[in-house]
Amino acid sequence: MIVKEDFLSKLRQTFNLNIYEVKVWTALLSRGVSTAGELSNISEVPRSRSYDVLESLEKKGFIVMKLGKPIQYLAVPPDEIMKRMKKKVQIDATKQLDTLDKIKTDTIFSELQLLYKQGIEFIEPSELSGAFKGRDTIYSHLDAMVKNAKKSIIIATTAEGLVRKNDYLKTALRKMKEKGVGIKIVAPITKTSLKAAKSLAEVADVRHMDKLSARYALIDSRNVLFMVVDDKEVHENYDVGIWVNTPFFASALESLFNTSWNSLPKYDKVRAK
Repeated sequence: MIVKEDFLSKLRQTFNLNIYEVKVWTALLSRGVSTAGELSNISEVPRSRSYDVLESLEKKGFIVMKLGKPIQYLAVPPDEIMKRMKKKVQIDATKQLDTLDKIKTDTIFSELQLLYKQGIEFIEPSELSGAFKGRDTIYSHLDAMVKNAKKSIIIATTAEGLVRKNDYLKTALRKMKEKGVGIKIVAPITKTSLKAAKSLAEVADVRHMDKLSARYALIDSRNVLFMVVDDKEVHENYDVGIWVNTPFFASALESLFNTSWNSLPKYDKVRAK
């Protein structure tokens, strides 16, 4: 049986199988029912390994052993395997979440927090900085910054960025608004971003600035996260964000922002283009 290598590779990644397991499994799928010897010949897996592989596949629920002489193996329908795997992932995820929740109430978590706070005391504020590559990583950090805000959140972004902020951050922003944190967002209001602007207006003061290409966030007049490239010119995997804890620079940037803020029209007062 000839099976393309890229197909086998995808199966290995998707179903977390080794190469022998994938070869034997696909061989059995092509036959429906077969013996260990036949599967060894079809899959080109050494006969000395085929029994171990079949036992492993049986334990994982991919095949069923039929009693008799000779012993035969029956393939489990792929859709049934998918259902089982989805259920297992859900169960594992629930267990992991429960474990993490329990850790937060355990002394080990308190000790971790204490270690961090003690360590952070020896760091100069100007040394609290970092670089993030990839939009998912950037937004994970931005989400954490938003959730730790105490007084104010300022976000300047592009039209496309406003859509992403609505998708990624609206839930976190809503919780911050409920805690009394002031939230200001500025972006070009276009046909692309109008729906996101309307959605975010439920949790923030959203205003329009034409042809804005800046992309940054200011939290509590001290934390700054800014993107160094135009989101129209870079793939999301190569987007780069720089984070700095700097009250001096953040306050200056916030002053510049507030200088023009009052003159900016609200999102619903402009004609989207």
